[in-house]
Amino acid sequence: MAQEVNDANFEEVVLQSDKPVLVDFWAEWCGPCRMVAPVVEELSQDYAGKLLVTKVDVDSNPETAMKFGIRNIPTILFFKDGEVVDKHVGAAPKSALATKVDALL
Repeated sequence: MAQEVNDANFEEVVLQSDKPVLVDFWAEWCGPCRMVAPVVEELSQDYAGKLLVTKVDVDSNPETAMKFGIRNIPTILFFKDGEVVDKHVGAAPKSALATKVDALL
């Protein structure tokens, strides 16, 4: 299950993680975000123990969204060793996101 992160714990959970991290920036009112949510959940199960899958609600956590320049949602950022190493903007099929995850591992 994807872990909710917020402005207060983003650095600790995501940037200090010893595993690669997928961060889904989303909002409740966003249709494409709802389309990609089940894919993100599937990835969290498929890569359990190898990848940390997190979600950031941009409406509740504007500081984190601003810090990473999130202008469109859904935006998925891929982190490794505390750095953004890849990005996907918009809804995407599971295969496209899995390819990006595989490149991190």
